[in-house]
Amino acid sequence: MIHAVLFDLDNCLSAADEVGRELLDPVFAAIRQANRGELSEEALERAFSDCWRHALDYVAREHGFSAEMLAAGWAACARLEVRAPMRGYPDLGALAELPALLFLVTSGFRRLQESKIRALGIERLFAGIHVDAIDEPGRKGKQGIFEEILRARRLDPREVLVVGDNLESEIEAGNRLGIRTVQILRPGVPRGEGATYTVRGLDELKALVTRENGGRAP
Repeated sequence: MIHAVLFDLDNCLSAADEVGRELLDPVFAAIRQANRGELSEEALERAFSDCWRHALDYVAREHGFSAEMLAAGWAACARLEVRAPMRGYPDLGALAELPALLFLVTSGFRRLQESKIRALGIERLFAGIHVDAIDEPGRKGKQGIFEEILRARRLDPREVLVVGDNLESEIEAGNRLGIRTVQILRPGVPRGEGATYTVRGLDELKALVTRENGGRAP
């Protein structure tokens, strides 16, 4: 039986760039201004592309940002907020039909991530919503948050699924805890190794959960 499903947000329930790629323009401008010749324009563009799939601290490490570049991008990210309504992926309605408890665990800057959740209007669908806020002290990380959910709800890892796009983030965290993981292959998400299952959308996920539950709600 699957009693609970832990979801990522960006590129899982909604495209990271749904509100428009201009959302991160102030961040990219700040990083570029602080670059001072550290990275070539081509290297910067590769880093900026990764910002749509990874947290800024991860991108900074992977692409060799200077401390000044990271600080400039960090300050700009902390001010971002989505103010327009969002719709998410077209299959978002399938969330209400999943026969399990749902939890949302998203990493990023708290102000931005919480504004996306409000813009999507999906709060009522989840038994719990957790922001792994990279801009706050005492960050637990997704693995730590997953552990807290398991403990608080007395869930057996074998009766839980983790669903997301990122193999280095939520999929890796779930695997470490013995939770079965599902990589959701949204447009532009490369299929990788490491997830227990892969699906192309929430309808396939619903079929998977329903099959695991023998057609019954937990």
